[in-house]
Amino acid sequence: MKYSVATQGRVFVLRLEDGEIVHEVIEKFATDQKIEAASLIILGGADDGSKLVVGPKEDRGVPVEAMKTELTNVHEVTGTGTLFPDENGVPLLHMHLACGRENRTTTGCIREGVKVWQVMEVVIHELVGSSAKRVLEEPLGFKLLQP
Repeated sequence: MKYSVATQGRVFVLRLEDGEIVHEVIEKFATDQKIEAASLIILGGADDGSKLVVGPKEDRGVPVEAMKTELTNVHEVTGTGTLFPDENGVPLLHMHLACGRENRTTTGCIREGVKVWQVMEVVIHELVGSSAKRVLEEPLGFKLLQP
C-alpha cells in the first residue's frame, strides 16, 4: 500500500445538464476552479448511447484490453470517483457508475463517454495538499494513482 495525506478544502455542488458528457464537464470545471484533487459522488440519469468500460477482456492479460458496452435506453445512475492530476497537471476523473434499468444493472468506468439524461447531481469534495498524481504505468497502459 502507498498513501499520502490531504485535507478537505471546498465543497462544490453541481447540476449537470441534459446531453453533457460527464467526465468532460467535471474535468473542465476542475480546471476552471483550480481543483487539483477531489473525491466525488454522483446520481441522476444516463442517456441512451452512454458508453462504459466494463472490465478487462482477459483476467490477467497485459497490456489490458478493455471490454466496453453501450447503454440502451435511459438508466438511473449512482457513482463515486476521484480526480487527480496527471504528470502534466491535467485533472483526470476516474469514476465508476452503477447504471440500472428495471431489474438489470451495468457497472463500469465512464471514460468512454456517459451522457447526461435530463440531470445529474454531483458533489465534489476538494482535497488540499495532496501530492498524488496519475502516472502512466506499463505494461498495464493505465494512468494509475501514485500517492
